[in-house]
Amino acid sequence: MLLGVPVMTEDIDIVHRRTEENVGRLLDWLLAHGAYHRFDLANRRLLPTKQHLLGRGHINLQTDLGKLDVLCELSEGEGYDELLADTELLEDGPVPVRVLSLPRLIRVKQRTGRPKDRVVLPLLLATLDEQRRKR
Repeated sequence: MLLGVPVMTEDIDIVHRRTEENVGRLLDWLLAHGAYHRFDLANRRLLPTKQHLLGRGHINLQTDLGKLDVLCELSEGEGYDELLADTELLEDGPVPVRVLSLPRLIRVKQRTGRPKDRVVLPLLLATLDEQRRKR
């Protein structure tokens, strides 16, 4: 939605910078918002840890604000710093938000090949075409 694509999802995915300082801030925010692992079948409401956030996997959380997927990396070697050049800073809202560029998001969705990603590809491609025509 932030890039002009008329698609709604039920979660937000973030890729964070995995430094001690940043992970500490992120963990404080997550705990302040009641974050817990949402795919725990025993429903133990397991909390995220600093070790999880410094790792390489995907952490699927539930917070008091909704679902949040914390992706330490999109895939191997695609962490925050590696993705930074393919992002856009959006400053229209109450806080600045850095998002993947539409071309990079399209490449990510094409690569994953999951049905839910294949469904949105035509909308992403059409939006990119429209934005390029307007330039």
